[in-house]
Amino acid sequence: MLKAQGHTAAELLTILSARQLCDGQVVFAGVGIPLLAATLAQRLRCPGLTILFEGGVIGAFIEPGKLPPSTNDQRCTIRANMVLGSAEVLLLLQRGYVDLGFMGGAQIDQYGNLNSSFIGDPRSPKTRLPGTGGGNDIASLANMIVAMKHEKRRFVEHVDFITSPGFLEGGHSRRASGLLAGGMFRVVTDLAVFGFDEAKGRMQVISLNPGVTREQLQDNTGFALEFATHPGVTEPPADHELKVLRELDPEQLYTA
Repeated sequence: MLKAQGHTAAELLTILSARQLCDGQVVFAGVGIPLLAATLAQRLRCPGLTILFEGGVIGAFIEPGKLPPSTNDQRCTIRANMVLGSAEVLLLLQRGYVDLGFMGGAQIDQYGNLNSSFIGDPRSPKTRLPGTGGGNDIASLANMIVAMKHEKRRFVEHVDFITSPGFLEGGHSRRASGLLAGGMFRVVTDLAVFGFDEAKGRMQVISLNPGVTREQLQDNTGFALEFATHPGVTEPPADHELKVLRELDPEQLYTA
């Protein structure tokens, strides 16, 4: 990842991701940067943010320096509102109680489809990845934020496999497939922040991170970029954001 002055690229990615969340939302967060970003938002300006885990925890409260390595870790349950089974917590998603899903992926394409299954030919893949878990359910039923490192091999024209659906082939193809709710909301990377064109269902740049040029961003992307009418420059991390983030992750498990 690129390093910006005074902070790592992973810290930048976490802080920019946290800024996408709003108080009062219910957020399905995966481990790593998604969980750290959701926890950071909760501490800074979203005290009413509710974090859900696929393992069944509702209202997780993460203690500083005790970030869980998985959503099934018992540290996830400290001060939680409730602990259910995986099926029950996914049913909350199906019933419309979840505002956002928050995850990463190995590949993403121009329509926000995520691949976390395999890279290469499905008959003989070059790399096998962890798979869907609850990712397909979450992406099919809620709005999505994706946080990931920005590399050409990750930002591809077409993913090798759609593990978690974005806007499929663009336009109204998601709705036509039977997915009536949700869709991609934001993609946050160490180079830029992306939204999605409402009519096309296609990724577009809404802000460039400090010091990043359009040419540099395009060179690191495997498809032709589209830009919002007036793309801005992302506000760099503030001192208080970095202070709280480093208190949450003092050993830099996710932000080195």
